[in-house]
Parts: sequence; structure tokens; C-alpha cells
Amino acid sequence: MTGNKTQATGASVEAFLAKVEPEQRRDDGRIVCAMMTRITGEPATMWGPSIIGFGTRHYRYESGREGDICRIGFSPRRAQLVLYIGAGSGRLDPLLATLGRHSTGKGCLYIRKLADVDQAVLEALIAKAWAHEPAV
Repeated sequence: MTGNKTQATGASVEAFLAKVEPEQRRDDGRIVCAMMTRITGEPATMWGPSIIGFGTRHYRYESGREGDICRIGFSPRRAQLVLYIGAGSGRLDPLLATLGRHSTGKGCLYIRKLADVDQAVLEALIAKAWAHEPAV
């Protein structure tokens, strides 16, 4: 069985964010990073080459595959911000309904730009996701 491809690294979060393009995505990424740091009380850590994660949780699939991954995280991709907060589970739906322009899929929340969403609602979503995800 192969190991998890996405693992915590020692890479610099700030160096990664400094290279994000376009500039608006970089700025939004820094805001989300600060927001997640404040909410979680955890330091930002690079997971793989492009995910900024907070905390750690252990998972185990029915197949027997298991590993560790960040409890919550995000990736400032060129087209949009991707937040890994369990958005497809249904438990965040009441808040998502008031967030603003976004889409979801398989646990991810997709936001084109922070100006499209209510940041207070986004903070509530992140806090709820953090509280729900078990730590290792």
C-alpha cells in the first residue's frame, strides 16, 4: 500500500504565498491564512506543494488505507481559492446559504475572490469545520 502523497513539509508558507498569481489570489490567500491561524490557534503548515493546512487528523478508509492530513486547510489556486473544510457534508449548508457566491464539491468550498463572500460567514464556516474535525 502506498503512503499519502499529501504530507506536511517544512516548506515556508510565506514563500509559497509570495509566488501565488494573480496578485488578488495572493492577497486573498494571505487573508484566509491569517483567518485560519486566528481561528485554529495552530501554525500554518505546507501540505504537499500547494495546500496550507492547520492541525492534523488521522483517517482510515474501509479499504484499510490510512494516514494523516491537515484538519482544515486551503489552496490559493490560480482560478479560485479552495478551502478544505468538509463543505460537501451537509452540516455547513445553513451557513453556506448565506455566504455569497461560491460552489462546493466533495468536501471543498470554492471561492473566486473574497470580495464575493461575507467574511464573517466564512469565519463562522471555518470555526465550525475546525470544531467538527477530530485531531490526531
